[in-house]
Amino acid sequence: MKTKKLGKNGPDVSAIALGSRMSAENRSEWEATKKETVKTLQYSIDRGINFLNTADFYGMGMSELIIGEAIKDRRDKVFLSVKTGALRDHKGRFIGLDGRPEAIKNFCAYSLMRLGVDEIDLYQPARIDKNVPIEETVGAIKDLIQEGKVRYLGLSEANAEQLKKAHTVHPVAALEIEYSLATRFIETEILPTARELGVSVVPYSVLYYGFLTGDMKFPLPKNDYKNMFPRFQGENLEHNLKKVEFLKEAAKQKGVTAGQLALAWALNQGEDIIPIVGMSKPERVEENLQALDIKFTTEEMNTLNEAFKIGAIKGDRYPKPLIDMVAS
Repeated sequence: MKTKKLGKNGPDVSAIALGSRMSAENRSEWEATKKETVKTLQYSIDRGINFLNTADFYGMGMSELIIGEAIKDRRDKVFLSVKTGALRDHKGRFIGLDGRPEAIKNFCAYSLMRLGVDEIDLYQPARIDKNVPIEETVGAIKDLIQEGKVRYLGLSEANAEQLKKAHTVHPVAALEIEYSLATRFIETEILPTARELGVSVVPYSVLYYGFLTGDMKFPLPKNDYKNMFPRFQGENLEHNLKKVEFLKEAAKQKGVTAGQLALAWALNQGEDIIPIVGMSKPERVEENLQALDIKFTTEEMNTLNEAFKIGAIKGDRYPKPLIDMVAS
């Protein structure tokens, strides 16, 4: 397994992180999902993927419970990353953020219990709570590090200014943020700042909710949450589908899938870029690992960068009400 160093002074972790966003979203899915998810997690670990990414609010804590079961005899082989601070109601709907120090420490205590571990390797607020100074939120995680409950500080979806402020309180090892061929806004300011500070970037949604695989069928089912994204609506969708067709053709010429090509692009953006990929079955693990071997000529990389330059994908990342609630 190819590895990359996390942050300036962090450990070596697998070049691909395994995301557990869909481990289990409600109790009715628990038993149906649990066995396959544990199998996939353990297979991934045995194949060398040691960077596991989750959040305490995924599946209302179910994801952590499943991961805890999967790693109970493999703890020394994994690097656990946990996001926290997002609040949900009893139906799992997002209702806000809580970055208060006492809340962060409370969330951490529950995560340690559900995961069945004494220490979380990378701990990070899922979004920056606008109502709490970032120095206070980060200060709470610094306390947890000093207490031996957390090893490294991370941030998620923070802007350049917030990243700098956090770094003055305690060194930030990693910034989890959306980054892909479809979403490249971080290249203007956030990515240069992260590199200046020695912070690794851990991109999520590198396949943009599956869109860059070229396998999504439209129209989406009415109850699909992705319908709310402006990029999947009207003229935006029509335009963006043409970009996906371009990607599929480029992948065909290289003898790989569109998803593999999109992941390989992310992997080739630097040694400080460690993409998160959701994988629900062992065969998906193998497919994604093959992306590690894809190399680009200068001409191929330039062609992709031009086709998917900033603004090439039409539409905002999120609908405006959600942007107003969580944007940093």
